[in-house]
Amino acid sequence: MTTRPHLLVVATGMRLFREYLLRSIAPRYRIHMFLHGEPTWEQEYLDGWTVLESTLDAAALVAAARELHEQAPIEGVLCWDEARILPAAAVAEALGLPGGDVAMINRCRDKHLTRLALDGYGVPQPRSVLVNSVEEALAVDVGWPRILKPRALAASLGVVKVGSPEELVAQWSFAHDTTVPEAPSYDVRVLVEEFADGYEISVDSAVFQGQVMPFCLAGKEIGYPPYAEEVGHFVDAADPLLADDQLIQVLVDAHKAIAFTDGVTHTEIMITADGPRVIEINARLGGDLIPYVGMLATGVDPGLAAAAVACGRPPEVAADRALVGGVRFFYVDEDDTVLDSIGFGAVEGVDQLVTLMGPGDVTSPPPAGTLWGRIAYATVVAGSVDECRARLEEAAMALDWRGHRK
Repeated sequence: MTTRPHLLVVATGMRLFREYLLRSIAPRYRIHMFLHGEPTWEQEYLDGWTVLESTLDAAALVAAARELHEQAPIEGVLCWDEARILPAAAVAEALGLPGGDVAMINRCRDKHLTRLALDGYGVPQPRSVLVNSVEEALAVDVGWPRILKPRALAASLGVVKVGSPEELVAQWSFAHDTTVPEAPSYDVRVLVEEFADGYEISVDSAVFQGQVMPFCLAGKEIGYPPYAEEVGHFVDAADPLLADDQLIQVLVDAHKAIAFTDGVTHTEIMITADGPRVIEINARLGGDLIPYVGMLATGVDPGLAAAAVACGRPPEVAADRALVGGVRFFYVDEDDTVLDSIGFGAVEGVDQLVTLMGPGDVTSPPPAGTLWGRIAYATVVAGSVDECRARLEEAAMALDWRGHRK
């Protein structure tokens, strides 16, 4: 019997959004996890763990990994937390494991470096200029409307569309000052980008020895304009874009441009009238339960695909079904709403109905609330996009919340 590979996982993220990955990986891999506190719900999936003062300190992670590696050789390093993908890459680099290229990962983490790499390879993308002030942002020649975008955030945080110089001035602080705990800080931190009009998708891919293997293509639902809040996603296993030669070539070329050789990526692409244009590449699995609903739709297990390439093994990415999976997130109507009650009524044909907040919690819709303003979500699997959308609408109708202004 072949011994299960020894896989180091750096942190894990919220249980609701990431437990499904550990659940899939644990039966086939011996998971050792680095955490900043004693594990709780994670324990049942772990072969072992190490508690560190910080899982953001690359030097500390490398030292702990070397010690562990001497006792029980590590065959792969895996991380799907945006703030920790660089420290995790440093561990893989120190141990000579797949994905061990900090510069490669940083070309994804730093969106300005992504733009430079894509431009050098001729990959279609919006024009982009890094700026340090409102005056510089106004002087950029990318036309109107244009996008203001933080240099190194995720989940569309701080992204806003502006249609005039006046709107740019009014929205500058939103793009410049929006941050999250543990995010990197740059002296020059805002990208001014050409507005790419079209339909935005994301593609999760497993990359094995330079071969790009897409396994989850999701259509993105955007709300709360001019902001770019991601309010839902649909994964259609039979999406014709999966067979679009132009899209696949752009995806392959984008990975070549950033010299991405091993790991998983979440690439965001705008499908425009002039063809696909790359918005960004993230060196991790997608968030927002996109890989989860993709698994419902296609049968491809994202956790196992990620673990395989982390350990230098070819991933299994062939779909065994052709369904549609969807997720939708729900918000309150007004800023500073205090929830009095929240819950879902009865609804059939829904995979998950989950509340994220409870009575007494205070929340706001975007832009003040962003993704932390979400009060609940629903996931669905169905036979068509229309059926999936209808079931999510039923879930929305079944969500009953009451609240008052703070």
